[in-house]
Amino acid sequence: MTSLKTLLRTAAAGLVFSIAAAALPAQADEQYFPLQSYRVGPYAAGGTGFFGGFIDYMNLINTRDGGVNGVKLTWDECETQYEVERGVECYERQKSRANAAAWNPLSVGIAYAMIDRIATDKVPLITVNHGRTDSTDGRVFPYVFPLLLNPYSETSGIVNYLASKEGGLEGLKGKKIVVLYHGSPYGKETIPIYDLLAEKYGFTVQQIEVPHPGNEQQSQWLTIRRAKPDYVVLRGWGVMNPVALKTAQKVGFPATKIVGNVWSNSEEDVIPAGDAAIGYTAITTQASGADYPIVKEIVASIYDKGLGNLEDKKRIGSVYHNLGIVNGILNVEAIRIAQEKFGKRTLTGDEVRWGFEHLKLDEAKVAALGAKDLFHSINVSWDNHEGEGYVTFQQWDGKKWNVVSDWIAPDWKLLRPIIEKSSEAYAKEKNIKIRTSAEAENVLN
Repeated sequence: MTSLKTLLRTAAAGLVFSIAAAALPAQADEQYFPLQSYRVGPYAAGGTGFFGGFIDYMNLINTRDGGVNGVKLTWDECETQYEVERGVECYERQKSRANAAAWNPLSVGIAYAMIDRIATDKVPLITVNHGRTDSTDGRVFPYVFPLLLNPYSETSGIVNYLASKEGGLEGLKGKKIVVLYHGSPYGKETIPIYDLLAEKYGFTVQQIEVPHPGNEQQSQWLTIRRAKPDYVVLRGWGVMNPVALKTAQKVGFPATKIVGNVWSNSEEDVIPAGDAAIGYTAITTQASGADYPIVKEIVASIYDKGLGNLEDKKRIGSVYHNLGIVNGILNVEAIRIAQEKFGKRTLTGDEVRWGFEHLKLDEAKVAALGAKDLFHSINVSWDNHEGEGYVTFQQWDGKKWNVVSDWIAPDWKLLRPIIEKSSEAYAKEKNIKIRTSAEAENVLN
């Protein structure tokens, strides 16, 4: 049996090696992704699925293509447990590595804490499907990209979907909607927009907080039962979601009247809830399932060769895994677009920023990437860092998600002035000069 002294010596040597390796600069033909992941704690299902899909896609690009035009993708993980303090510690540790392409923390709290830092360091911050809503305005937030969906466009999409069930927006008049939200910056982000849309369309809204992490919701659902709403919007995360569905069943509120937001839409949200989840509907930016060409290719090229990141292969093609794959596509294609302008080499953070600001994937390009119907499209510009905001809705039948709507666009005419008003106020507070399109074309090498 190995002695304790030997084990400690080996562990210490390994720690020294890890620190030394982390401190080494990346090679000239490498593009580095620092991953502030979370694989333990109450939100581990989201973290393992998303980062698993992201890593699987980067592995595919390396093994199939030899990288992006010969530039290998590299990464390492720093465990945050979804805690802001740990996320900032990871940022300070990982930013010492050269050739960082972009940050992808998948955490609103961590992202908020990084906004000022990344503006100084000039490396993009990707907040796919989440983040600070007004960071959509690239005039003020040049390095923040809430790709695919921001919290306000999500809210608009949900309200438009509920309106479709009532015969149109006029049908929302007199209806009552409860928003059950996670007690965090992420959960609170949409409070103002629900109030605004309620006033605009004539429905009443009651917004109820569930303290983190959401293991106990009895009092909240008793309040909902007394309120007798027409719909409940579940704006949850992690363990909060199956607890919500089970508690709703316990108090007699039907799952068919609950609509989940984009972080309440995964298999990990419904399977633990059992029969209580049947009939539950949720918004999504990307479909679930393993029948898409890109997912099949990841299985054949990565998992069948023992290189897959997910421990449980049954999670291949799940909502979080597919979101990680889509996030990988968006990051890689931004690099590819930037390389066409700056050269097929390792890029600076600011060059990658330029790539994201020219990230345009129409439906034909999405299909060519093997992702037809997996997600719709994206059209990012220097002043619109989200894209088009297309969403669809899926319903759980007890075994799988089934798409139950067409692709729905948010009300940009309503949202954009709100976003700009907020971003301009932020710019004034922080003494930030609002960019022009010409300034956005200037790149630091």
